[in-house]
Amino acid sequence: MVSLMQGRLPINQDVLLMQKGMLVRKVRSKSWKKLRYFRLQDDGMTVWHARQAGGKAKPSFSISDVETVREGHESELLRSLAEEFPLEQGFTIVFHGRRSNLDLVANSVEEAQIWMQGLQHLVDFVTSMDQKEQLDQWLSDWFQRGDKNQDGRMSFPEVQRLLHLMNVEMDQEYALQLFQAADISQSGTLEGEEFVEFYKALTKRPEVQEVFENFSADGQKLTLLEFVDFLREEQKEGERASDLALELIDRYEPSDSGKVRHVLSLDGFLSYLCSKDGDVFNPACLPIYQDMTQPLNHYYINSSHNTYLVGDQLCGQSSVEGYIRALKRGCRCVEVDIWDGPSGEPIVYHGHTLTSRIPFKDVVATVAQYAFQTSDYPVILSLENHCTWEQQQVMALHLTEILGEQLLSTTLDGLLPTQLPSPEELRRKILVKGKKLQTLEEDLEEEEEEEVLESQLEGEQEAKPELEAQFESEPQELSPRSKDKKKDKKSKPIMCPSLSALVVYLKAVSFHSFTHSREHYRFYETSSFSETKAKSLIKEAGNAFVQHNAWQLSRVYPSGLRTDSSNYNPQELWNAGCQMVAMNVQTAGLEMDICDGLFRQNGGCGYVLKPDFLRDIQSSFHPERPISPFKAQTLLIQVISGQQLPKEDMTKERSIVDPLVRVEIFGVRPDTTRQETSYVENNGFNPYWGQTLCFRVLVPELALLRFVVNDYNWKTRHDFIGQYTLPWTCMQQGGPVPQTLASGPAPAPFLMLSSCPFPGYRHIHLLSKDGTSLHPASIFVHICIREGLEGDES
Repeated sequence: MVSLMQGRLPINQDVLLMQKGMLVRKVRSKSWKKLRYFRLQDDGMTVWHARQAGGKAKPSFSISDVETVREGHESELLRSLAEEFPLEQGFTIVFHGRRSNLDLVANSVEEAQIWMQGLQHLVDFVTSMDQKEQLDQWLSDWFQRGDKNQDGRMSFPEVQRLLHLMNVEMDQEYALQLFQAADISQSGTLEGEEFVEFYKALTKRPEVQEVFENFSADGQKLTLLEFVDFLREEQKEGERASDLALELIDRYEPSDSGKVRHVLSLDGFLSYLCSKDGDVFNPACLPIYQDMTQPLNHYYINSSHNTYLVGDQLCGQSSVEGYIRALKRGCRCVEVDIWDGPSGEPIVYHGHTLTSRIPFKDVVATVAQYAFQTSDYPVILSLENHCTWEQQQVMALHLTEILGEQLLSTTLDGLLPTQLPSPEELRRKILVKGKKLQTLEEDLEEEEEEEVLESQLEGEQEAKPELEAQFESEPQELSPRSKDKKKDKKSKPIMCPSLSALVVYLKAVSFHSFTHSREHYRFYETSSFSETKAKSLIKEAGNAFVQHNAWQLSRVYPSGLRTDSSNYNPQELWNAGCQMVAMNVQTAGLEMDICDGLFRQNGGCGYVLKPDFLRDIQSSFHPERPISPFKAQTLLIQVISGQQLPKEDMTKERSIVDPLVRVEIFGVRPDTTRQETSYVENNGFNPYWGQTLCFRVLVPELALLRFVVNDYNWKTRHDFIGQYTLPWTCMQQGGPVPQTLASGPAPAPFLMLSSCPFPGYRHIHLLSKDGTSLHPASIFVHICIREGLEGDES
């Protein structure tokens, strides 16, 4: 199978040495440190490990699983063992999704460098792979899994076992025919390209061929004009269809002669449909495409709750890794709970619980390093400050010294603003959200007075450095407004002025009522709500909440009863315009799928512009009772087929999944619904459904679609296989569908909509429960959207 990637694998000296194998120490904790023999397989794409050289090996990870490789000093665990193992010999393999990092210690600095450089070399190669190379790698992985004796060849019994692993139930005689047809060398085994031919025979797509032949005069190719017709009539590409056809042929036609003649073969047509250009997610929504110059409160902001936790809320581990993962997945608001720590150093943990503790300065340093790796737009540090006055001084010092120019410590122009600044104005800035001694107006007045005083004293004596004077000052007198809120010092420490001064645009205030906020609070003051309180307010005064969120920021956090770090559905809060709906991002599931689905758009920058009716302070919108003038739409989805669906449990070799597709809509309450197809028995490889689902949506601007593939199981209410979630407004559409696609069993009646302006054939590429790609697993659908509701006279 090596031949599949031969000539393209970036072989260098590091990779060759990794393929010979090395003994390294695997570290799980301070007490669990064991020697293991790691070896890169000959395919260059998978790493196996054994207890010792020559021992029974088993797969450890695939190169495609790896996000990056870090040096030893970047690992909390390896740093804690620095006296036992030199940090230069350690390194960390970081995986996509929520899989735990793998900490390893080599026997020498040279061996550590071999693995770090070699792995990163291969990761960079995988990241740059085109569609064909990705498929080759996927096939190579399967070949490795099926080649039980690891001799580089696949016998027919091994192929039969592999078919079950790949979710294919096939008549033995037919499987043998395909095997023999692919065995060109007549060796009784399949190698390299022979296995590829066998796979191609397995994956013929008659439903795609039927669409192809509807536009091809000879059934062998699409001429340029025929392909333009398809793009114009089916995919509704309009005037750009002619230019686009040339681009797509050049991009996806595998043969050079086809490119020269401007024709598209069936293989090229299928490559296009399976590509990003044929994806259900509109490519126009992938980069930053929204107006980023509006006030912060006009955006949904990707937010994390108790970011330091990587487990549950009672006994879970606190780690800077929580901040790294949150920031790298696009979170722009992270939470920090700070308490007095030993030796005068503040610590971060979930107070009054058994969660572990990390130094506050380590959290700040991590934020400084990772804040803008994924997005240039501002990061909000939501501080829950439980420290005494003295350790608040230390907090302020760390924030100022570690963050430096990244920290926003005064208004952008030094003047009193009339609204919150925009994400664009705050690029690469870190904002502190927290309690504040006085108003922004009073802060600016004091700054002016200080400038006057400094100019008067200038030349009289050498002034102390401004920062040192600020942090060595005594507790200041509270402003008259703050005095009213001051309580007994023992129960509530006085706030340190130096820390208070770092809160500029995001002053935390208690919520009393919407009327009270309107009459007493300013636009830069923000309130936090528990999920229970927020949901109650939506039911009691949904429109008032919408108007409140049109001029002031709101943060919502999970109930304290969610000790298992479970999540709530953020959609209900977004419907009311709440901007910072904080999630336990360490916990995968439906709720995080919805969150990831919304923030998948706009470059994944962590900011999504709210619909216009949620940005109007006089809006009449009520999330519980939405009425016109919203543009209702009808959606029809023909679920056609599935491809290479994985098993949930790969250890069950003989079991084959019985897949069904469920389409879920999340939005305002009347729009939230779900429908599903029937299940296909014993076929996860190429199931065919051909069934149509119909949805009517009142407020499409707030709707998200979630496509879920489940393994039918009447006992457990189905087992999860994969999902994909996206905003309704980011669906890519196209033109009318033939009444039936003859492949497979008779489909449910398809509602012909010859007047439907937005249909199209699309692939939905599935993600795991963890949010990582299940490539090449997908479902093939036809989507049609029309304005208004079915049955409307208009």
